[in-house]
Amino acid sequence: MRVSNYYRKILVSLCLLSVFSLSSNSFADEANSTAESTSRVWKNVEMRGTKQDVYFHAWGGDQQINNYIQWAAKQVKEKYKINLHHVKLTDTSEAVSRVLAEKAADNHRNGQVDLVWINGANFASMAKYQLLAADWAGELPNFQLTNPTNNPAMTRDFGVPTQGMEAPWGQAALTFYFDSLKVNDVPETLSDLLIWSEKHPGHFTYPKPPDFLGMSFLKYALLVLSESQPQIIQDKLYQPVSAESEAELLPALWQFLDQLHPTLWRQGKHFVSNGLALRRLMSDTELQVSFTFSAAEIPSAISRYDLPDSTRSYRMKDGSLSNIHFVAIPYNSPHIEGAKLVANFLLSPEAQARKQKTVIWGDSSVLDLSQLTPTQKALFDVDGKQHLSANIINIDNTRLLSELHPSWVKVITEQWLTRYGVQ
Repeated sequence: MRVSNYYRKILVSLCLLSVFSLSSNSFADEANSTAESTSRVWKNVEMRGTKQDVYFHAWGGDQQINNYIQWAAKQVKEKYKINLHHVKLTDTSEAVSRVLAEKAADNHRNGQVDLVWINGANFASMAKYQLLAADWAGELPNFQLTNPTNNPAMTRDFGVPTQGMEAPWGQAALTFYFDSLKVNDVPETLSDLLIWSEKHPGHFTYPKPPDFLGMSFLKYALLVLSESQPQIIQDKLYQPVSAESEAELLPALWQFLDQLHPTLWRQGKHFVSNGLALRRLMSDTELQVSFTFSAAEIPSAISRYDLPDSTRSYRMKDGSLSNIHFVAIPYNSPHIEGAKLVANFLLSPEAQARKQKTVIWGDSSVLDLSQLTPTQKALFDVDGKQHLSANIINIDNTRLLSELHPSWVKVITEQWLTRYGVQ
């Protein structure tokens, strides 16, 4: 029996629709299965972590921070019947040494540290000696609220990939500020900054390296400028510096600075020594735009009358160099599930919003507010317009840029001083 082309086309279409329907159902079933599996895993963590004692080893040198941890302890006690003990450290290396000693003594299951506040060199050391529990941060439901795909700083600790061994807790990031009564055309990207400074000569500068804030500006510039390079070259900024990576990445920075410096305060022939000097120049109106590494510094300066009430702060749209501090779980913690519950609570909108308040701590949130519900976002809009209360991760979808590998600091400083060093 012959089938006309018309009916043949109908039959083919029906077959394709059937296959597509089956495939769509398959994808949907797989997604639902994954979500259900993730939910079951977390419910198991909640069941096993409830009523545990969690020993949180964290620096204890600031009463505001200590008070905040006490508040968090009350919250996890109410939510999970967890007893959170703050073991106050004078230096985080104390916790690192303790876990290392336990490993040397073959104590692989009953360590005394359940959760540790950590970042930078201490994390690199613990990771090197395999002292941390692996691949757990991604299990935390609240971790996704940091939008790690768009904010690579959430998964790198001073250039070292965290590999799920740390959950972000708080952050400081390069934050620009200006007097809104005097300036209405602030630069919003690195390229904008060069154009703006050419139009407003003498009204911007940065501290001389190796000052931390000056280096932060240079690292931000290098990261943004390197984006024209292939990814394989960009990634070298997160690896120990080599002669090859210097030659590939640093020329763009020097070319940019060669253009920028003649437009700076005192024509780039003199540089201030630190952020305090920048703020004084802003107060004296010699500068019109400046920057800090701590958003909380701005409302504090306003409250002391070091800056006018009309001061506003913002983040660059092409990215903001960020220094994240994290919490980690040692590999031999006997209360890993309880530690995960505490870490997840510390990432909750409730806990992050409270920590960000200047009267509580003033530590910037690691949450991306675009990932929150309107009710959750409202928790952050409490401290007025002077700082980043409503867009601490920046609602313009800008990225948090991870710190470079520490070895770049020495190389950049030495070459900067050779090229631009002045009295």
